[in-house]
Amino acid sequence: MGLQPQRWISLEVVGRRSGRLRRFPVGMADWNEDWYLVSMLGENCDWVRNVRAAHGQVVLHRRRRRPARLVEVPVAERAPILRRYLATVPGARPHIPVDPRATLADFEAIAPRYPVFRVEPETPPRQPRITE
Repeated sequence: MGLQPQRWISLEVVGRRSGRLRRFPVGMADWNEDWYLVSMLGENCDWVRNVRAAHGQVVLHRRRRRPARLVEVPVAERAPILRRYLATVPGARPHIPVDPRATLADFEAIAPRYPVFRVEPETPPRQPRITE
């Protein structure tokens, strides 16, 4: 039917070289009440390079466009998020060489190779009220 699971979204970010809007399909993981994007293809993925060049300013697209800021998670904090990502985004399993049920130490060993970004929703500036 063309429906995607709720965890799959489109990430829109300005291309670091072209300056044009680029769109990438990405899977999201939830962890400790936050949402995260993980690069299952590692450091050399185009969307990762573009997000870094755009200082994390992106638009996430599911049913509607939502501006957001992606904040890169330090390597030391990535392991539990990577484990959750593999448990909830099955399409990533062929790309990340760890069993989803592996120990946290196994995920810590690969964490430097897989960037993780926390999603922070951007709230539009409030419009001033005009009173007469």
